Amino acid sequence: MSTGPAPGFGRAKKALGQHFLHEQAYIERIVDAVSPRPGDRVVEIGPGQGALTLPLLRRHGALTVIEFDRDLIAPLTRAAAGDGELEVIHRDVLEVDFTALAGDGPPLRVVGNLPYNISSPILFHMIDHSAAIADMHFMLQKEVVERMAAAPGSREYGRLSVMLQAACLVMPLFEVPPQAFRPPPKVDSAVVRLAPRPAGEAGIDDPARFAAVVRAAFGQRRKTLRNALSGLCGPEHFEAAGVDPGSRAERLSLEEFVRLSNASATG
Repeated sequence: MSTGPAPGFGRAKKALGQHFLHEQAYIERIVDAVSPRPGDRVVEIGPGQGALTLPLLRRHGALTVIEFDRDLIAPLTRAAAGDGELEVIHRDVLEVDFTALAGDGPPLRVVGNLPYNISSPILFHMIDHSAAIADMHFMLQKEVVERMAAAPGSREYGRLSVMLQAACLVMPLFEVPPQAFRPPPKVDSAVVRLAPRPAGEAGIDDPARFAAVVRAAFGQRRKTLRNALSGLCGPEHFEAAGVDPGSRAERLSLEEFVRLSNASATG
């Protein structure tokens, strides 16, 4: 069953990558996957026309939403009246300090149908604040979810895979077809759960160094690691990490990237 156009809301803005979910069955599956519990602090990125906002608010009673499009705020606030306590933050999500938002309270539970045109920057931004987050449930382009969860050696495996898996457990949940949105995107979508790993679990000694090594390794995928990392890792670092310098980035596991980064960070 799909819901009709939300009253009071304008058309989706192509420039903002807006595709509004309207298929009730998928809305319910996402809300059930989040399953907010008493005491949770739930934050939604990009509430749009409230497809997830209103059922989450009815289920949980309180919700913080981050919306960049000013034109959506007033109709969303009207639609939510009487359903619970809605806090609206009018800001670009990339400028939101989620650590400060969590404050001294419980870790945040973050949910959102992310704009496909800036989904990767948002994911990297969330990694930076993962210590303040309990879990994340995002709807993204299916191809992006496949990259997030990809294993070494696969075509999809890349920088996003390594960086996210170093910070979180990545759990793809289910796919969502284009017709579940208004307007329908030209790609399939998928919902994924991200559970931040405890600090230090991945064994990374220097996070900035690790990020630099991963970025450089995948910056020129056709190059061997010896060449791609020539400014960061010498022969002694590859030897200490037990990594073949003649290999390419897509062959290295997360653990091998961690060992190489740690070896190069110590001199």
